[in-house]
Amino acid sequence: MPNTLPVPHVAVVGAGLGGLAAAGVLLRAGATVDVYEQAPVLGEAGVGMHLGSNGSRLLFRWGLEEALRAVAVRPDALEVRAPDGRLLVRRPMGDTWEKEYGAPHLTVLRSDLHALLADRVPSGRIHLGARLKSVAEDGDGVRLRFADGRQTSADLVVGADGVHSVVRRAVAGEERPVFSGSSALRGVVPAADVPGLAPDTMYMWVGPEARLLVAPVDAGRRLTYVAVLPETGLVEESWSATGEAAALAAAFDGWHDDVSSMVRAAGTPGRWALYDREPLPYWGRGRTTLLGDAAHPMLPHHGQGAGQALEDAVALAHFVDGTPDGLRRYEEFRRPHTTRVQLGSRGGGARKARPAGDAPAGGAGGGLQQVVDDLSWVHHYDVEAALVESAAGAQRGRPARTSEAADV
Repeated sequence: MPNTLPVPHVAVVGAGLGGLAAAGVLLRAGATVDVYEQAPVLGEAGVGMHLGSNGSRLLFRWGLEEALRAVAVRPDALEVRAPDGRLLVRRPMGDTWEKEYGAPHLTVLRSDLHALLADRVPSGRIHLGARLKSVAEDGDGVRLRFADGRQTSADLVVGADGVHSVVRRAVAGEERPVFSGSSALRGVVPAADVPGLAPDTMYMWVGPEARLLVAPVDAGRRLTYVAVLPETGLVEESWSATGEAAALAAAFDGWHDDVSSMVRAAGTPGRWALYDREPLPYWGRGRTTLLGDAAHPMLPHHGQGAGQALEDAVALAHFVDGTPDGLRRYEEFRRPHTTRVQLGSRGGGARKARPAGDAPAGGAGGGLQQVVDDLSWVHHYDVEAALVESAAGAQRGRPARTSEAADV
Protein backbone atom coordinates (compact mmCIF):
# COMPACT_ATOMS: atom_id res chain seq x y z
CA MET A 1 0.00 0.00 0.00
CA PRO A 2 1.14 3.60 -0.53
CA ASN A 3 2.60 5.54 2.37
CA THR A 4 0.17 6.90 4.95
CA LEU A 5 2.26 9.79 6.29
CA PRO A 6 0.86 13.31 5.80
CA VAL A 7 0.94 14.16 2.11
CA PRO A 8 3.21 16.98 0.99
CA HIS A 9 3.11 20.06 -1.18
CA VAL A 10 4.84 19.03 -4.41
CA ALA A 11 6.14 21.38 -7.09
CA VAL A 12 6.25 19.69 -10.49
CA VAL A 13 8.49 21.46 -12.99
CA GLY A 14 7.24 20.89 -16.53
CA ALA A 15 3.71 20.43 -17.88
CA GLY A 16 4.46 17.87 -20.57
CA LEU A 17 3.05 14.36 -20.57
CA GLY A 18 5.13 13.21 -17.61
CA GLY A 19 4.57 16.31 -15.51
CA LEU A 20 0.81 16.30 -16.00
CA ALA A 21 0.60 12.55 -15.37
CA ALA A 22 2.54 12.96 -12.13
CA ALA A 23 0.40 15.90 -11.05
CA GLY A 24 -2.82 14.00 -11.69
CA VAL A 25 -1.73 10.92 -9.76
CA LEU A 26 -0.30 12.94 -6.87
CA LEU A 27 -3.47 15.02 -6.57
CA ARG A 28 -5.57 11.88 -6.34
CA ALA A 29 -3.22 10.57 -3.67
CA GLY A 30 -4.08 13.65 -1.60
CA ALA A 31 -1.02 15.80 -2.21
CA THR A 32 -1.10 19.51 -2.87
CA VAL A 33 0.46 20.01 -6.30
CA ASP A 34 1.54 23.02 -8.32
CA VAL A 35 2.88 22.60 -11.86
CA TYR A 36 5.28 25.17 -13.34
CA GLU A 37 5.62 25.36 -17.11
CA GLN A 38 7.94 27.72 -18.99
CA ALA A 39 5.73 27.94 -22.11
CA PRO A 40 3.22 30.80 -22.19
CA VAL A 41 0.38 28.48 -23.25
CA LEU A 42 -0.39 24.92 -22.32
CA GLY A 43 -0.01 22.50 -25.19
CA GLU A 44 2.07 19.81 -26.85
CA ALA A 45 3.47 19.27 -30.32
CA GLY A 46 0.94 17.56 -32.54
CA VAL A 47 3.16 14.78 -33.87
CA GLY A 48 2.14 11.18 -33.28
CA MET A 49 3.49 8.71 -30.76
CA HIS A 50 3.24 5.07 -29.75
CA LEU A 51 1.68 4.06 -26.48
CA GLY A 52 2.59 0.52 -25.48
CA SER A 53 0.49 -1.80 -23.35
CA ASN A 54 2.39 -0.84 -20.20
CA GLY A 55 1.21 2.73 -20.66
CA SER A 56 -2.30 2.21 -22.02
CA ARG A 57 -3.28 -0.05 -19.11
CA LEU A 58 -2.48 2.75 -16.68
CA LEU A 59 -4.50 5.32 -18.60
CA PHE A 60 -7.44 2.92 -18.75
CA ARG A 61 -7.27 2.46 -14.98
CA TRP A 62 -7.34 6.24 -14.60
CA GLY A 63 -10.72 6.26 -16.33
CA LEU A 64 -9.46 7.51 -19.69
CA GLU A 65 -10.21 4.43 -21.82
CA GLU A 66 -13.28 5.77 -23.61
CA ALA A 67 -11.73 9.17 -24.30
CA LEU A 68 -8.44 7.65 -25.41
CA ARG A 69 -10.01 5.12 -27.77
CA ALA A 70 -12.02 7.96 -29.33
CA VAL A 71 -8.88 9.79 -30.50
CA ALA A 72 -6.28 7.03 -30.77
CA VAL A 73 -5.95 4.08 -33.14
CA ARG A 74 -5.46 0.45 -32.17
CA PRO A 75 -3.56 -0.79 -35.25
CA ASP A 76 -4.62 -4.16 -36.64
CA ALA A 77 -1.12 -5.00 -37.87
CA LEU A 78 2.43 -3.85 -38.47
CA GLU A 79 3.73 -4.38 -42.00
CA VAL A 80 7.44 -4.22 -42.79
CA ARG A 81 8.17 -3.50 -46.43
CA ALA A 82 11.21 -3.16 -48.68
CA PRO A 83 11.86 0.13 -50.52
CA ASP A 84 10.18 -1.33 -53.63
CA GLY A 85 7.02 -2.05 -51.64
CA ARG A 86 7.43 -5.82 -51.22
CA LEU A 87 5.83 -7.11 -48.04
CA LEU A 88 8.60 -8.61 -45.91
CA VAL A 89 6.60 -9.57 -42.85
CA ARG A 90 3.24 -8.77 -41.28
CA ARG A 91 2.81 -8.85 -37.52
CA PRO A 92 -0.86 -9.08 -36.33
CA MET A 93 -1.73 -6.60 -33.59
CA GLY A 94 -5.24 -5.50 -32.58
CA ASP A 95 -6.99 -8.24 -30.61
CA THR A 96 -3.94 -10.49 -30.82
CA TRP A 97 -1.72 -7.93 -29.12
CA GLU A 98 -4.31 -6.94 -26.54
CA LYS A 99 -4.91 -10.54 -25.48
CA GLU A 100 -1.19 -11.21 -25.24
CA TYR A 101 -0.31 -8.16 -23.17
CA GLY A 102 -3.57 -7.38 -21.41
CA ALA A 103 -3.90 -3.91 -22.93
CA PRO A 104 -3.69 -2.49 -26.44
CA HIS A 105 -0.87 -0.88 -28.37
CA LEU A 106 -2.19 2.54 -29.39
CA THR A 107 -0.98 5.25 -31.75
CA VAL A 108 -2.08 8.75 -30.79
CA LEU A 109 -1.27 12.40 -31.32
CA ARG A 110 0.82 13.75 -28.46
CA SER A 111 -1.50 16.75 -28.33
CA ASP A 112 -4.54 14.51 -27.84
CA LEU A 113 -2.95 12.58 -24.97
CA HIS A 114 -1.64 15.81 -23.47
CA ALA A 115 -5.16 17.27 -23.45
CA LEU A 116 -6.56 14.20 -21.66
CA LEU A 117 -3.88 14.43 -18.97
CA ALA A 118 -4.33 18.19 -18.60
CA ASP A 119 -8.03 17.66 -17.86
CA ARG A 120 -7.00 15.73 -14.73
CA VAL A 121 -5.26 18.78 -13.24
CA PRO A 122 -7.20 21.90 -12.16
CA SER A 123 -6.15 24.83 -14.32
CA GLY A 124 -5.44 26.91 -11.21
CA ARG A 125 -2.67 24.47 -10.31
CA ILE A 126 -0.81 25.01 -13.59
CA HIS A 127 1.39 28.12 -13.71
CA LEU A 128 2.47 29.15 -17.22
CA GLY A 129 5.36 31.34 -18.30
CA ALA A 130 7.35 30.03 -15.35
CA ARG A 131 10.88 29.38 -16.65
CA LEU A 132 12.90 27.88 -13.80
CA LYS A 133 16.26 29.50 -13.07
CA SER A 134 17.33 27.72 -9.90
CA VAL A 135 16.24 25.17 -7.34
CA ALA A 136 17.82 24.73 -3.91
CA GLU A 137 16.90 23.25 -0.54
CA ASP A 138 16.00 25.80 2.07
CA GLY A 139 15.43 24.55 5.61
CA ASP A 140 12.71 21.89 5.50
CA GLY A 141 11.70 22.63 1.92
CA VAL A 142 12.90 23.55 -1.54
CA ARG A 143 12.92 27.05 -3.02
CA LEU A 144 12.36 27.63 -6.72
CA ARG A 145 13.27 30.87 -8.51
CA PHE A 146 11.92 31.75 -11.94
CA ALA A 147 13.18 33.99 -14.72
CA ASP A 148 10.38 36.55 -14.24
CA GLY A 149 11.34 37.07 -10.59
CA ARG A 150 8.73 34.80 -9.07
CA GLN A 151 9.77 32.61 -6.16
CA THR A 152 7.99 29.77 -4.43
CA SER A 153 8.73 26.89 -2.12
CA ALA A 154 7.49 23.33 -1.70
CA ASP A 155 8.13 20.27 0.41
CA LEU A 156 9.33 18.33 -2.64
CA VAL A 157 10.31 19.16 -6.22
CA VAL A 158 9.85 16.84 -9.19
CA GLY A 159 11.80 17.74 -12.31
CA ALA A 160 9.68 16.70 -15.29
CA ASP A 161 11.16 19.34 -17.57
CA GLY A 162 12.46 17.12 -20.36
CA VAL A 163 15.85 16.44 -21.90
CA HIS A 164 17.11 19.99 -21.28
CA SER A 165 15.98 19.84 -17.67
CA VAL A 166 17.09 22.64 -15.36
CA VAL A 167 16.34 20.36 -12.41
CA ARG A 168 18.50 17.59 -13.87
CA ARG A 169 21.43 20.01 -14.13
CA ALA A 170 20.90 21.06 -10.52
CA VAL A 171 20.94 17.39 -9.46
CA ALA A 172 23.62 15.92 -11.73
CA GLY A 173 25.56 18.87 -13.13
CA GLU A 174 26.37 19.56 -16.76
CA GLU A 175 26.76 16.70 -19.23
CA ARG A 176 27.67 16.25 -22.86
CA PRO A 177 25.10 14.31 -24.84
CA VAL A 178 26.48 12.18 -27.66
CA PHE A 179 25.07 12.56 -31.15
CA SER A 180 23.85 9.21 -32.47
CA GLY A 181 24.60 10.05 -36.10
CA SER A 182 20.92 10.09 -37.07
CA SER A 183 18.06 12.55 -37.21
CA ALA A 184 14.34 11.95 -37.34
CA LEU A 185 12.23 13.98 -39.77
CA ARG A 186 8.64 13.79 -38.63
CA GLY A 187 5.19 15.19 -39.07
CA VAL A 188 1.50 14.48 -39.64
CA VAL A 189 -0.43 14.34 -42.92
CA PRO A 190 -4.11 13.76 -43.79
CA ALA A 191 -4.74 10.06 -44.43
CA ALA A 192 -6.66 11.03 -47.57
CA ASP A 193 -3.41 12.33 -49.08
CA VAL A 194 -1.91 8.82 -49.02
CA PRO A 195 -4.84 6.66 -50.15
CA GLY A 196 -2.71 3.58 -50.72
CA LEU A 197 -2.21 3.11 -46.97
CA ALA A 198 -4.85 1.49 -44.78
CA PRO A 199 -5.93 3.71 -41.86
CA ASP A 200 -5.73 0.80 -39.41
CA THR A 201 -2.19 -0.43 -40.17
CA MET A 202 1.32 0.61 -39.12
CA TYR A 203 3.97 0.54 -41.81
CA MET A 204 7.73 0.37 -41.77
CA TRP A 205 9.81 0.69 -44.94
CA VAL A 206 13.42 -0.31 -44.32
CA GLY A 207 16.40 0.43 -46.51
CA PRO A 208 20.16 0.11 -46.13
CA GLU A 209 20.46 3.58 -44.57
CA ALA A 210 17.04 5.20 -44.18
CA ARG A 211 13.78 3.92 -42.79
CA LEU A 212 10.28 5.33 -42.69
CA LEU A 213 7.66 4.53 -40.06
CA VAL A 214 4.02 5.51 -40.59
CA ALA A 215 1.12 5.03 -38.17
CA PRO A 216 -2.52 6.17 -38.13
CA VAL A 217 -3.60 8.69 -35.49
CA ASP A 218 -6.56 10.98 -34.85
CA ALA A 219 -9.03 8.08 -35.10
CA GLY A 220 -7.53 7.19 -38.50
CA ARG A 221 -8.06 10.62 -40.04
CA ARG A 222 -4.35 11.42 -40.12
CA LEU A 223 -1.05 9.61 -40.44
CA THR A 224 2.05 10.36 -38.41
CA TYR A 225 5.43 9.64 -39.95
CA VAL A 226 9.02 9.43 -38.74
CA ALA A 227 11.89 9.16 -41.21
CA VAL A 228 15.19 8.19 -39.58
CA LEU A 229 18.13 9.33 -41.69
CA PRO A 230 21.91 9.35 -41.24
CA GLU A 231 23.61 12.69 -40.65
CA THR A 232 27.13 13.61 -41.75
CA GLY A 233 27.60 16.38 -39.19
CA LEU A 234 26.41 17.56 -35.82
CA VAL A 235 22.86 18.89 -35.63
CA GLU A 236 21.26 20.97 -32.90
CA GLU A 237 19.22 18.95 -30.44
CA SER A 238 15.74 20.45 -30.55
CA TRP A 239 12.09 19.39 -30.48
CA SER A 240 11.01 22.43 -32.49
CA ALA A 241 13.59 22.61 -35.30
CA THR A 242 12.45 22.18 -38.88
CA GLY A 243 13.96 19.95 -41.53
CA GLU A 244 14.04 20.25 -45.29
CA ALA A 245 11.49 18.75 -47.64
CA ALA A 246 14.31 18.28 -50.17
CA ALA A 247 16.27 16.11 -47.74
CA LEU A 248 13.23 13.94 -47.12
CA ALA A 249 12.59 13.58 -50.86
CA ALA A 250 16.24 12.74 -51.59
CA ALA A 251 16.38 10.06 -48.90
CA PHE A 252 13.44 8.16 -50.40
CA ASP A 253 13.97 8.88 -54.08
CA GLY A 254 12.96 5.84 -56.14
CA TRP A 255 11.09 4.10 -53.30
CA HIS A 256 7.56 2.72 -53.66
CA ASP A 257 4.69 4.97 -54.76
CA ASP A 258 3.17 4.93 -51.26
CA VAL A 259 6.41 6.30 -49.85
CA SER A 260 6.55 8.92 -52.59
CA SER A 261 2.96 9.94 -51.79
CA MET A 262 3.85 10.30 -48.11
CA VAL A 263 6.90 12.43 -48.92
CA ARG A 264 4.89 14.71 -51.22
CA ALA A 265 2.22 15.16 -48.56
CA ALA A 266 4.75 15.80 -45.80
CA GLY A 267 5.61 19.38 -46.68
CA THR A 268 8.25 20.79 -44.33
CA PRO A 269 8.98 18.20 -41.65
CA GLY A 270 10.06 18.73 -38.08
CA ARG A 271 13.64 17.74 -37.37
CA TRP A 272 14.67 15.88 -34.23
CA ALA A 273 18.39 15.22 -33.90
CA LEU A 274 18.84 11.99 -31.96
CA TYR A 275 21.23 12.49 -29.06
CA ASP A 276 22.06 9.87 -26.46
CA ARG A 277 22.92 10.18 -22.78
CA GLU A 278 24.28 7.78 -20.22
CA PRO A 279 21.91 6.67 -17.43
CA LEU A 280 22.34 8.77 -14.32
CA PRO A 281 23.76 7.10 -11.20
CA TYR A 282 21.13 8.92 -9.13
CA TRP A 283 18.04 11.00 -9.81
CA GLY A 284 17.80 13.24 -6.81
CA ARG A 285 19.29 15.00 -3.88
CA GLY A 286 17.38 15.52 -0.69
CA ARG A 287 13.91 16.78 -1.50
CA THR A 288 14.36 16.91 -5.28
CA THR A 289 13.93 14.11 -7.81
CA LEU A 290 13.42 13.58 -11.55
CA LEU A 291 10.77 11.95 -13.72
CA GLY A 292 10.35 11.01 -17.38
CA ASP A 293 12.81 12.37 -19.94
CA ALA A 294 14.48 14.51 -17.28
CA ALA A 295 15.43 11.31 -15.44
CA HIS A 296 16.05 8.89 -18.30
CA PRO A 297 16.11 10.48 -21.77
CA MET A 298 16.30 7.72 -24.35
CA LEU A 299 16.51 7.24 -28.07
CA PRO A 300 13.06 6.68 -29.59
CA HIS A 301 13.64 3.22 -31.07
CA HIS A 302 11.55 1.47 -28.40
CA GLY A 303 8.74 4.05 -28.41
CA GLN A 304 8.75 4.08 -24.61
CA GLY A 305 9.28 7.70 -23.62
CA ALA A 306 5.66 8.31 -22.61
CA GLY A 307 5.11 4.83 -21.17
CA GLN A 308 8.07 5.12 -18.83
CA ALA A 309 6.96 8.56 -17.67
CA LEU A 310 3.49 7.23 -16.84
CA GLU A 311 5.06 4.40 -14.83
CA ASP A 312 7.29 6.90 -13.04
CA ALA A 313 4.22 8.90 -12.04
CA VAL A 314 2.52 5.88 -10.49
CA ALA A 315 5.63 4.85 -8.56
CA LEU A 316 6.27 8.41 -7.35
CA ALA A 317 2.74 8.72 -5.94
CA HIS A 318 3.16 5.33 -4.23
CA PHE A 319 6.34 6.30 -2.39
CA VAL A 320 5.97 10.02 -1.83
CA ASP A 321 5.47 10.91 1.82
CA GLY A 322 6.90 14.40 2.15
CA THR A 323 10.38 13.19 3.07
CA PRO A 324 13.62 12.66 1.14
CA ASP A 325 13.42 8.98 2.09
CA GLY A 326 10.24 8.54 0.04
CA LEU A 327 11.96 10.02 -3.01
CA ARG A 328 14.97 7.74 -2.46
CA ARG A 329 12.74 4.67 -2.40
CA TYR A 330 10.97 5.85 -5.57
CA GLU A 331 14.33 6.12 -7.31
CA GLU A 332 15.54 2.76 -6.02
CA PHE A 333 12.41 1.14 -7.39
CA ARG A 334 12.37 2.81 -10.81
CA ARG A 335 15.97 3.46 -11.82
CA PRO A 336 16.99 -0.18 -12.58
CA HIS A 337 13.92 -0.61 -14.79
CA THR A 338 14.30 2.61 -16.76
CA THR A 339 18.05 2.03 -17.15
CA ARG A 340 17.33 -1.29 -18.82
CA VAL A 341 14.82 0.32 -21.19
CA GLN A 342 17.12 3.27 -21.88
CA LEU A 343 20.11 1.11 -22.74
CA GLY A 344 17.98 -1.26 -24.81
CA SER A 345 16.66 1.59 -26.92
CA ARG A 346 20.13 2.26 -28.33
CA GLY A 347 20.20 -0.69 -30.69
CA GLY A 348 16.59 -1.78 -30.68
CA GLY A 349 13.37 -1.03 -32.45
CA ALA A 350 13.24 -0.51 -36.18
CA ARG A 351 17.01 -0.85 -36.53
CA LYS A 352 16.71 -4.61 -36.12
CA ALA A 353 14.06 -4.89 -38.82
CA ARG A 354 16.39 -3.66 -41.56
CA PRO A 355 16.74 -6.01 -44.52
CA ALA A 356 19.86 -8.13 -44.48
CA GLY A 357 21.86 -8.02 -47.73
CA ASP A 358 20.04 -9.43 -50.74
CA ALA A 359 17.65 -11.51 -48.65
CA PRO A 360 15.47 -8.86 -46.99
CA ALA A 361 12.55 -11.15 -46.26
CA GLY A 362 14.55 -13.33 -43.93
CA GLY A 363 16.47 -10.42 -42.50
CA ALA A 364 13.47 -8.26 -41.81
CA GLY A 365 11.31 -11.13 -40.57
CA GLY A 366 13.91 -12.24 -38.07
CA GLY A 367 14.61 -8.64 -37.18
CA LEU A 368 10.95 -7.86 -36.50
CA GLN A 369 10.66 -10.90 -34.26
CA GLN A 370 13.72 -9.66 -32.39
CA VAL A 371 12.03 -6.28 -31.98
CA VAL A 372 8.97 -8.00 -30.47
CA ASP A 373 11.15 -10.16 -28.21
CA ASP A 374 13.16 -7.14 -27.08
CA LEU A 375 10.01 -5.30 -26.02
CA SER A 376 7.88 -8.16 -24.75
CA TRP A 377 8.96 -7.72 -21.13
CA VAL A 378 8.29 -3.97 -21.35
CA HIS A 379 4.71 -4.40 -22.59
CA HIS A 380 3.95 -7.16 -20.06
CA TYR A 381 5.23 -5.04 -17.19
CA ASP A 382 2.58 -3.72 -14.80
CA VAL A 383 4.07 -1.11 -12.48
CA GLU A 384 1.15 -1.27 -10.04
CA ALA A 385 1.45 -5.05 -9.71
CA ALA A 386 5.21 -4.69 -9.23
CA LEU A 387 4.65 -2.16 -6.45
CA VAL A 388 2.26 -4.52 -4.65
CA GLU A 389 4.75 -7.34 -5.01
CA SER A 390 7.57 -5.13 -3.74
CA ALA A 391 5.54 -4.13 -0.67
CA ALA A 392 4.61 -7.74 0.05
CA GLY A 393 8.25 -8.78 -0.13
CA ALA A 394 9.24 -6.01 2.26
CA GLN A 395 6.55 -7.08 4.75
CA ARG A 396 7.93 -10.62 4.68
CA GLY A 397 11.29 -9.25 5.68
CA ARG A 398 12.96 -9.65 2.30
CA PRO A 399 14.72 -6.79 0.52
CA ALA A 400 12.21 -4.78 -1.50
CA ARG A 401 11.91 -5.96 -5.06
CA THR A 402 12.98 -3.41 -7.58
CA SER A 403 11.15 -3.13 -10.86
CA GLU A 404 14.19 -4.65 -12.56
CA ALA A 405 13.87 -7.78 -10.46
CA ALA A 406 10.23 -8.01 -11.42
CA ASP A 407 11.16 -7.91 -15.11
CA VAL A 408 13.65 -10.78 -15.27
